[in-house]
Amino acid sequence: MNVLSDNFAMFREGFIGTVELTVLSALLALVLGTLVAAFRVSPVPALRVFGTTWVTLLRNTPLVLLFLAVTLGLPALGLKGWDSFWLAVLALGCYTSAFICEALRSGINTVPVGQAEAARSIGMTFGQTLAQIVLPQAARTSIPPIGSLLIALAKNTAIASGFNVTELGSVQKTLNAASGYNIYVIFLWIAICYIIITFTISGLFRLLENRLAVAR
Repeated sequence: MNVLSDNFAMFREGFIGTVELTVLSALLALVLGTLVAAFRVSPVPALRVFGTTWVTLLRNTPLVLLFLAVTLGLPALGLKGWDSFWLAVLALGCYTSAFICEALRSGINTVPVGQAEAARSIGMTFGQTLAQIVLPQAARTSIPPIGSLLIALAKNTAIASGFNVTELGSVQKTLNAASGYNIYVIFLWIAICYIIITFTISGLFRLLENRLAVAR
């Protein structure tokens, strides 16, 4: 217990940093993922190409490499002054958005084609059909996989510790460098913190899944 009690302020700061990084990255990933999913089913060829390219590149790029690209690439392009925290949010959000897109697209494929055809027959545009008819139904079936993706996102935030971001991974590195603490006890407390975060996400999505479950 002395590892936690002696360094409670550090654990608290790291825990809050991980939660903030997870929440902000998740919001960015959900927005971008939904937008790219719309592009992938769009009748406009250029948008479909953009969506396919986005998903293909990000799903096949290691997250560490994406962190390096954002951290080193943006300043090289003249976009300087970004805080390391927001660069981490950008990298995590963009990376996760590719997987969110595919989860939503799989949900879109479960919606009967006849519903979209019926919407078009009464004069609804593609955007209206997608927003009012297709996406609400697709989102309900996509809740479980999206929940799993956000749990993975929470664990992926540990990579940010290598890029000067304060979160649980950086706490573990700092305490490991200090003398007098058992490394296994440090890992245990860090693991408990991650379990609290992931169990919270899991519980929220289980509640959401039950609330929006399709009556059978």
